[in-house]
Amino acid sequence: MERPPFDLQRHYEARLTQVGQEVCGFDQNFSAQVQLAPIRFGDYQANGALAYGRFCQIHPRKIAQRLVDALRSEEEFSPALCDLQVAGGGFVNISLSSLALARWLAAYGDAHALRTGANELDGRIHVVDFSSPNSAKQMHVGHLRSLVLGDAICRILEFFGAKVIRDNHIGDWGTQFGILLRQIRLEGTDFEQLAPGSGLEALEELYRRGVQAVEESEEAAREAREELAALQSGDAPRLELWKRINAISYAAFQKIYDLCSVHFDLVLGESFYRDSVGRVFEELEKYGIAEKNGGALAVFFRNHGQFYEQPFLIRKADGASNYASTDLAAVLYRSEQLGADEIFYVVDARQQDHFQQLFLTVERWFEKTGYRLPGLHHISFGTVCGEDGKAIRTRSGEPIRLQQLFSEAIARARTIVEEKNPELDRESRDRIARAVGIGAVKYGDLSQNRSNNYLFSWDRMLAFNGNTAPYLQYALARLHAIARRAASENLSDGVDAMPPIQEGEERSLARKLLHFPTVLHQVLADLRPHLLCTYLYELAGEFSTFYAACRVIDGDRATTRRRLLLCDRTKTILGLGLELLGLEALDQM
Repeated sequence: MERPPFDLQRHYEARLTQVGQEVCGFDQNFSAQVQLAPIRFGDYQANGALAYGRFCQIHPRKIAQRLVDALRSEEEFSPALCDLQVAGGGFVNISLSSLALARWLAAYGDAHALRTGANELDGRIHVVDFSSPNSAKQMHVGHLRSLVLGDAICRILEFFGAKVIRDNHIGDWGTQFGILLRQIRLEGTDFEQLAPGSGLEALEELYRRGVQAVEESEEAAREAREELAALQSGDAPRLELWKRINAISYAAFQKIYDLCSVHFDLVLGESFYRDSVGRVFEELEKYGIAEKNGGALAVFFRNHGQFYEQPFLIRKADGASNYASTDLAAVLYRSEQLGADEIFYVVDARQQDHFQQLFLTVERWFEKTGYRLPGLHHISFGTVCGEDGKAIRTRSGEPIRLQQLFSEAIARARTIVEEKNPELDRESRDRIARAVGIGAVKYGDLSQNRSNNYLFSWDRMLAFNGNTAPYLQYALARLHAIARRAASENLSDGVDAMPPIQEGEERSLARKLLHFPTVLHQVLADLRPHLLCTYLYELAGEFSTFYAACRVIDGDRATTRRRLLLCDRTKTILGLGLELLGLEALDQM
């Protein structure tokens, strides 16, 4: 018998719709609308007969019954594999047999098998633009969500077979350099003392003093603009300073990325496109998309309800480029040079207007030129808030630096680990504390609906109960302990030959494992990792209930082997889920 479908919910949706239209004679308006069912109704429930019955003025139960009668001749809907029942006003309830559950668990027994089952995006090129800090400034808590969301989104897209290109679009060509270069000219800076990775704080102090000067003096503001214009015109001494500043900046950023196990395929900052923006300006003017306005160049949306009084500035009056200039050039590069099918921008919700105008401009431009238009997506997110409900900051009012945040998380996690397992050696304590601390901060963010603001709470993030990373990491460590004991007692041999699942806690756990592909497809549909977090938390809860009620190793041989396989599959899916979120899976805590 061939391998069962990876996502049974999606498979049943397609198959029931097909049978309804091709066998039962329903027209193209019929859709089976299969969903996960409340456990008292079975495993899946099709409610499409209700909507279709209203459409064609036939009682939904008659439609549902015709569908069930047609399905019963199909091998995959035979009584050996599932039970079909018409219920209520026209629902079709599908209850899988123990054999069907066992077949699915046997077919998708490891991470490789799960990955081969998910291939919808096979070979498609997805560029994900995330993190994107500004040079000469330390990364702070405001950069957290783009970093962890972007990494998780990349992992999920790759799971479904996409070729993902991670692009860190560094802000390395903007206004901050005019301010900083002016301040360096006035104060001087010994770059030999600013070793890469340790000098960013000093540069940021210079920048802070420069900002204050610019805000207080129009003369200083004019000088900063002149410095920026000279840099962007290719002045050699300023370019050399700019290179040194960027080297110091990125070395500091890399420490954060290494700590979070995040990598990038490309680091193409704004400066990378400085020689490409001329083409953008020329073509947008040529095709009447942009027009000059007071010396600047802008795109107008005079027939757009929201932006009819809000032009999209793509070149400043002094000829300098801006975010819009380089973002437009980046879209063209990603389409022409990278072959992007889809481009995702993981940027906070405050930039919503910018991206709407960017996408509208690109659509006009590419339509006029015939360029291949990739899908453009703004993956927006809310703010990390303190207890006062405002953006989280230090007591002095400064944004909390990410390096400080992660160091604090690791220190707090180490205290908890030492309390819970004082027998661990120092190296193990350090490794686990790092995984728990970093994981707690990441998961605390990912477990929230990205559209919402959320309150930052150390106690909640580091708790070993509730929907937290430590709770899931501990559940996974316990599963590894069970596997080690089974191996030491030679109980794992032949564990892949899955016998039928028994009712009760065994079936509840198996059923939850079966939902993993459906949840991943839900995450993929709108790129909201919190849905996966919720599923993993529920899975860990199901396992806890199962483990409390069922003696895994102390039963008879057949029972032990069956329950060990359930533990093994739970370990696989829980571990893979944490990996997709960018969390380290621990085998000991």
